[in-house]
Amino acid sequence: MKKDSNVSLVYSTDIGRISSEIETPQAPVGDGIIRIHKDSKGRKGKGVSIIKGLGLNEKELKALAQKLKKQCGCGGTVKEFNIEVQTDNREQLKTLLEKLNYKVKLAGG
Repeated sequence: MKKDSNVSLVYSTDIGRISSEIETPQAPVGDGIIRIHKDSKGRKGKGVSIIKGLGLNEKELKALAQKLKKQCGCGGTVKEFNIEVQTDNREQLKTLLEKLNYKVKLAGG
């Protein structure tokens, strides 16, 4: 195959303008009240408590999630600035967060 010196191949998998600065996502600012939702959709009937409205960065969220998981004795994760804890016991989560001086409400089912 003969290579033409006047033609160059350009290929990019990025969409839009390429920025040299890396943008870090910012935590959504809420009204200062933490809400604990109960969810089981898409989890084969297993109950999960979702804690929303913390307003912390990812490092602080992961540390808080680790503390809550240890206290509850269950698993969980941090997704999209929300903490998902694999338990139905929202009252226990509420008391743990209130001990950490958060204003907490139980929301949903």
